[in-house]
Amino acid sequence: MPANKYALLRYRVIDRCLGNQARLFPSKDDLREACEEALYGSLGEHISASTIEKDLWAMRNESELGYYAPIAYSKAERGYYYEDPEYSINEISLNDEDLLAIRFAAKTLDQFRDIPIFKQYENAIDKIVNRIAISPLGEDGDLSFVQFETAPSSAEQGILQRLCTAISDQHQVIFSYQKFNLEQTNVYTLEPYLLKEYRNRWYLIGYNVKKGSMQTFGLDRMSSLEITQEKFVIQSSFNADTFFKHSIGITQLSAEPQKVVLEVSPTQAAYLKTQPIHPSQVIHETSAQWARIELFVLETYELTSFILGLGSQARVLEPSSLAIRIQKELKASLQAYS
Repeated sequence: MPANKYALLRYRVIDRCLGNQARLFPSKDDLREACEEALYGSLGEHISASTIEKDLWAMRNESELGYYAPIAYSKAERGYYYEDPEYSINEISLNDEDLLAIRFAAKTLDQFRDIPIFKQYENAIDKIVNRIAISPLGEDGDLSFVQFETAPSSAEQGILQRLCTAISDQHQVIFSYQKFNLEQTNVYTLEPYLLKEYRNRWYLIGYNVKKGSMQTFGLDRMSSLEITQEKFVIQSSFNADTFFKHSIGITQLSAEPQKVVLEVSPTQAAYLKTQPIHPSQVIHETSAQWARIELFVLETYELTSFILGLGSQARVLEPSSLAIRIQKELKASLQAYS
């Protein structure tokens, strides 16, 4: 089986240790600690001794790696060494595709370093980003030509961190909440169950104790959050893995999901093939002018917004209730320009 990227990086750390003339005969623990330091920083044991044993075996014997490293164990010195002191796996480099993929992953992780909830892992992120240089890619490893969507960093992140604690400890929370379209602020008592991100906004899903039902709240509209000492048990009917199974976006309705059929232009169909709107999506080619899209979803606000965003390149065939809603929204849009 081909080695994953982190295994390849461990091999290079081990190779560097075995070739270090200033510290001969590293033990298995020495190799493990060196790999942890290089990949994760000093934040605890992330690599097991058995992983190092497997790495040593792979470096010696794995034909797909092609190293056939002359690693031996000295009982007298209680450590490992290369029988050929001139040997190094650096002579067998990772290909450019592997190295670029590793750096791409490191850059992805790097964008989260300033978010408060990840502050406790900042040292580990620094280690991974900085020590990724153990793969000798040189200046060609620069990824300044790649721009990621900026991870949000705002006041809601402080609330996010506290809610993580409340959910983990199963404590009720009390908070003030102001909807976008209302001036007044209401106070809610909630059993927090799930945090979900959608379009760079965070949402809290939980059981409203007063109403006896599930509700969703945007963290950017919450204030005065209090974690109470009141413990709760998650409702047996709630399943985080399936709660949004039939939803597009953050809306979850009590209604049953239904088949939604759209016709879209070939250009939009091409986009949707590469980035489906929902896991249930099925595309049928119907003509040179249209392609048919079938979904099995709830009729949510986000679904309506998506269809409206396609403009003249989409039309709803089923259900009729959704088609009527889209027609009303389009007519209202036209009236706004009259």
